[in-house]
Amino acid sequence: MDNVWIARALKDVGSLLEIQGANPFRVRAYANAARTIKDHPEPISELVSERADLTQLQGVGKEIARHIVTLETQGETLLFREVAFDVPITLLEITRLPGLGAKKAKTLWQELDVTSVDDLDAAAKEGRVAGLPGFAEKTQQNIIKSIEEYRQRLASNTLGEADVVVLPLVDSLREHADVSAAEVTGNYRRRTEIVSDLRVLVACANPAAVVQRCREFAEVQGVGELEDSSCLIFLRGGVKVELRFVAEESFAASLLILTGSEGHITRLRNRAGERGIQLAEAGMIPLQVESEPEQPASSAPSASSASFALDEAQIYEALDLPWIPPELREDRGEIQAAESSGIPKLIRIDDMRGDMHMHSTWSDGRASLEEMLVGCVDRGYDYFAITDHSKALAMAGGLDAKKLRRQWVEVEEVAARHPEIRLLRGMEVDILGDGQLDLEDELLVELDVVLIAVHSRFNLPESEQTERVVKALQHPEVNILVHPTGRLLNRRGPIALDLNAVLECAAEFGVVVELNSHPDRLDLSDENLMLAKERGLKVVISTDAHRVPDLGLLPYGVAQARRAWLEKDDVLNTLACDEMLGALGGLKER
Repeated sequence: MDNVWIARALKDVGSLLEIQGANPFRVRAYANAARTIKDHPEPISELVSERADLTQLQGVGKEIARHIVTLETQGETLLFREVAFDVPITLLEITRLPGLGAKKAKTLWQELDVTSVDDLDAAAKEGRVAGLPGFAEKTQQNIIKSIEEYRQRLASNTLGEADVVVLPLVDSLREHADVSAAEVTGNYRRRTEIVSDLRVLVACANPAAVVQRCREFAEVQGVGELEDSSCLIFLRGGVKVELRFVAEESFAASLLILTGSEGHITRLRNRAGERGIQLAEAGMIPLQVESEPEQPASSAPSASSASFALDEAQIYEALDLPWIPPELREDRGEIQAAESSGIPKLIRIDDMRGDMHMHSTWSDGRASLEEMLVGCVDRGYDYFAITDHSKALAMAGGLDAKKLRRQWVEVEEVAARHPEIRLLRGMEVDILGDGQLDLEDELLVELDVVLIAVHSRFNLPESEQTERVVKALQHPEVNILVHPTGRLLNRRGPIALDLNAVLECAAEFGVVVELNSHPDRLDLSDENLMLAKERGLKVVISTDAHRVPDLGLLPYGVAQARRAWLEKDDVLNTLACDEMLGALGGLKER
């Protein structure tokens, strides 16, 4: 657990204590300790593992020190659990809104029975907040605005961020004896680059026991009440996950309905209606059941009349459709495709034969060239390209001509020691402001693969930026345009670029486009990958790895490719090495 998480946990304990009405000095102590921990230059986790005396830290007394050790070793403090038993844990959401601390959250709870952000939103929009002591009309309007912004932030987790918090929870749920299945639903399961609501569907006969188990899970900061077969789980950092409990026989139908986009599910339900079936979370329910008396229109069909499926494939089969992969369930023509020519055979992670974009300690990587090689061998690759930065990216230790030639010597030495994998000489060459490349032509021709990228002057007008990239694409030695739009999800938007013009130029001059697998990039997007495929462009899926664990990011790129309907033949690094290099050369000749 890093310092930020520990500080957040201590701050939350202080907020709950204040809402509970604890001694103000005790409340202030937790707030002060949280600031100390957050700003401490050393990882507190290391101090705990070394059994250091935490009371030597400013503002950290014996009680708080004990709680920090418990946080680090168990993921939750007993005090947090005790206080949360008396105070609705969902009030912590309210304390995180701008201008609303624990004191005002307590007032809202006591005066209006507001216990969550949703409750507060309703109360503010109904005008009930402005009449409370300390709350004016302007405060009420600010609350409505703050809630809107808060919800936007919650909907802005990248897929990688969502994986970090939700996968350990799902693994823990699956280990429970009362759980027969657990899956994350919604756009998470469709593997969208930005994930909104996190909901875990759980097939379980004893939800109360599972909820109790969640209280003991190290990553769980708080657990709400079990209501209407659902329960809110609060993970570290304030991430909220809904657990939805269903009977095992309803799991397949619920999973399907809670996974697909609204448009996809509407089409399936319409299709089911045409076949005399109601597609519901309980299962597939015949619209007319001869063996049972007709039910009033206002009542729900009985569970006894439902047809239960063991898996989603059986539901699609009942609708005269093949199973549609979750990544495609966006209402972008997948049902029509399934009706006619069929769903494409989407690319799989097992199809990948090599990685074409990574860095080493020669530039800004954190692992040596040989360490990266061993990492690729461990993943079963046939080949990989080492592609450190060129000299224009000085802050990343970019290579000039002299340094590049020295790297090539090491490349030969390392390759000789490892005949089990092919090591390709490459470079990520900067596109300079005028469209020239940041490496001499006599060196470009000696590379096995030339990657080009924009790393500077992101704010150029669209016409100038497009002209710059188009000029670089026309260089005869260029093979791959990497992270083409330069975006960083939730941090930096794409550069102003006429992407249609860029893709057309790439197709004309035999350049491949990259799908960068890093979950902070996923560049190109799924929509832009579709545009690339329409223009006949080939794609490489790469990790842009800067350390060995980054090689594990490739599944994010493959998921993005699947969302774009890409098949194995659309991706060049599904080919064996000589075939892949031949294809790159063939594109240039064409």
